[in-house]
Amino acid sequence: MAEDQEFPAAQTALEEYRRIEREMSSQEVASDPAAIRKLGRRHAQLGSIVSAYQAYLQIRENLEAAHEMAGEDADFAAEAKSLEAQLVPAEEKLRRALIPRDPDDVRDVIMEIKAGSGGDEAALFAADLLRMYTRYAEKRGWTTSIQSENSTELGGYKDVQMAIRAKGTPSPEDGVWASLKYEGGVHRVQRIPVTESQGRIQTSAAGVIVFPEADEDDDEIEVDPKDLKIDIFMSSGPGGQSVNTTYSAVRMTHVPTGIVVSMQDEKSQIQNRAAALRVLKSRLLAMKHEQEAAEAADMRHSQVRSLDRSERIRTYNYPENRIVDHRTNYKAYNLDQVLDGDLQAVIDSDIQADEAARLAQ
Repeated sequence: MAEDQEFPAAQTALEEYRRIEREMSSQEVASDPAAIRKLGRRHAQLGSIVSAYQAYLQIRENLEAAHEMAGEDADFAAEAKSLEAQLVPAEEKLRRALIPRDPDDVRDVIMEIKAGSGGDEAALFAADLLRMYTRYAEKRGWTTSIQSENSTELGGYKDVQMAIRAKGTPSPEDGVWASLKYEGGVHRVQRIPVTESQGRIQTSAAGVIVFPEADEDDDEIEVDPKDLKIDIFMSSGPGGQSVNTTYSAVRMTHVPTGIVVSMQDEKSQIQNRAAALRVLKSRLLAMKHEQEAAEAADMRHSQVRSLDRSERIRTYNYPENRIVDHRTNYKAYNLDQVLDGDLQAVIDSDIQADEAARLAQ
């Protein structure tokens, strides 16, 4: 299949894609899980470009052949007309595939949900959000794992942290971060609380923070053990009830940045330390990317660009069964379905807005 000089970036991507495939099949790389993971992630990032480029080249090649034969056979003239109609959308698809993507799109994520203003009602709403994201992850075929939680007696959460992971190495557009990075910010709910006896509607809020999960051996982030302060304490459940008779919970403080990570949901101190270190690396990775984005004056990079808790991104109105995304003006009256995990249309509105902004640039 001939090269196309109109899309040199696509040809470069194809060459890198083939080189990576050769490297991944080598014995040296095959025995190195970290190298396989890194190359696999890059291979997935290039996959959509290569697929669109090869489809475009095939149509163009067939079109050239049809044009050559059109003078001798009317059937080829009709085929040429059909191929010309196919070439335009194939070229547009390739142009979109070549828009620079967030390199973290293929990563898994760590999500934190924190009750905001509204007391017990806010904590119950945080629990509703947790269920919504858990159900959404199930629909996408992802796995979820609660890493830490601070629950209330009514079944809500003051704060809860969850890891959401894809199976295998997805393409960038199917990555967990590619979809959930738009969820960070303040989520507002309007409804009659279960604790309200007079039927008055109350407005409460919960904050969501999402950041890409770092690999355990991620060479982009290095943590010096000397920079860590580690405290061991006894795990506890709601109301301070002991759920573990051993001191297995871990509080890890990264002294240079002041970041604190607490982990108590694993079965042993060693497992909690490993989980805490992974979360710490993820937070440091998010901080690094936020700084890079700010320096480049490109604040599109992830939800981490706006950790301002005053930024209200979405309202959930129970009496009207309405959901509104304030960034895209998306509005629908299927809140009950959204809370059951049918979140894709809302997220798609954010993805499309982001893509339009990147196309404009």
